[in-house]
Amino acid sequence: MATILVIDDERMICDLLRSVFSAHGHEVLMATSGREGLELFRQRKPRFTLLDLQMPGMDGIEVLQQIRMVDSKAPVIVLTGGGTDALELRARGLGVTDFLRKGLPLEVLVKTMDRVMQRPTSTMQAPSTALAVEDAPSPSLDEGSILVVDDEPQIRSLLSQYLSRKGYRVRVAPDGPTALTMVAKEQPRFIILDMYMPGMNGLELLRELRAKNYDGGILGLTGSQEENLLQGVLDLGAVDVMGKPVDLEKVELAIQLGCLLTAPS
Repeated sequence: MATILVIDDERMICDLLRSVFSAHGHEVLMATSGREGLELFRQRKPRFTLLDLQMPGMDGIEVLQQIRMVDSKAPVIVLTGGGTDALELRARGLGVTDFLRKGLPLEVLVKTMDRVMQRPTSTMQAPSTALAVEDAPSPSLDEGSILVVDDEPQIRSLLSQYLSRKGYRVRVAPDGPTALTMVAKEQPRFIILDMYMPGMNGLELLRELRAKNYDGGILGLTGSQEENLLQGVLDLGAVDVMGKPVDLEKVELAIQLGCLLTAPS
């Protein structure tokens, strides 16, 4: 078992990585800011660190510079969705162990970490070229599909096209009653659910799904910040509630996390 430190300002990414590596027997420390991460690094001396480059306040480059002052050979994997060539060059100059793009299938990340752990400490630096999303195999759900429930045709089309291109099997429903019928015929592994729909709204649909023992992952979508509604969705076990317009990369991340958390034991 290794101690892994994840430093990323996006809480969902921290939760996802903690779930992945905890399932493989590792101890996972999380920090949502550079300063918090650096303090944990100094206190706990992790086996290796997963570091986001672009964070508010102390960014990944600053954190990496400070880590190198503490331990010049500490294994650090940079995991980022928006690194520029200049940032990548600076990170490489500071001896990162590997450089991965956010959005990689989880199995690719796990294999990379396994490979890193097998390297002698003396060879932990000078990585090869970064592994990009398009170099990785398509993600897949072991069983079931994704159901998108939204009364807006544009949203259904956008999510269906994007996720289909990513390798997922996607079905769509324009309203709550249609979604319930579809779930009764075939339970999806994950549901993306609009909170504001005419007739049966998203919260009512989610209550019905839970009453019928649906235990798959749920992501809520909303154009409102009504606190009671958001809390009600989270209380019913949703992975997250995201605002519109939709951030497609974060939607895919939520799917990975939801499927991981609801995977059969």
